[in-house]
Amino acid sequence: MNISLRPYRADDDAFLFQLYASTRLPEIAPFGWPPAQQEAFLRMQFDARQRWYAMSYQQAEHHIIEQDGAAVGRMMVFRQPAAAVLVDIALLPEQRGRGIGGGLIQTLIEQCDRAKLPLRLQVLRTNPAQRLYERLGFVRTGEDQIYLQMERQPR
Repeated sequence: MNISLRPYRADDDAFLFQLYASTRLPEIAPFGWPPAQQEAFLRMQFDARQRWYAMSYQQAEHHIIEQDGAAVGRMMVFRQPAAAVLVDIALLPEQRGRGIGGGLIQTLIEQCDRAKLPLRLQVLRTNPAQRLYERLGFVRTGEDQIYLQMERQPR
C-alpha cells in the first residue's frame, strides 16, 4: 500500500464532496429524507464548510491523500508560529481503520516535535477517532456541546 499526499486542485471538488458525504450520511440517514433531499442538504453543508476553510485557513496545507495514485482522503494542516492545527483529516469509509490516518498523523506529530510546536485539533464528540488521538498523546484542552478540543505537546 503506497500512501502519498498531493496538493489539492480545483478538480478535486467532486471527490471532496463524495468524501464529505461519506462522513455525514450516517448522521442524516435516520431522518428518512429521500436521496435528492439528502444530497441537497449535504451539498449546502459542504459548500459552507469549503467557504469557511477558504476564509479561515487560506494559508493551510490542503492535501489529497492517495493510495497507489487514487484519491482516498484529505488532510488539511494550518501551521502557525505558535502551533500547528490539524484542521481536517478524512478517509473514505473503506479506507478507515487501516492505519492510513494514524500513520499520517504520526508523521505530522514527528514534524511538530522537530519544530517544537504543539499540535492541536478538534473532533466531534461522537467521532471514534477520538480514541486514536488519545493513543497518539493528545489530551483534551476544551469542549463544547459538539466538539472536543485536543492538543499534543512536542517531545
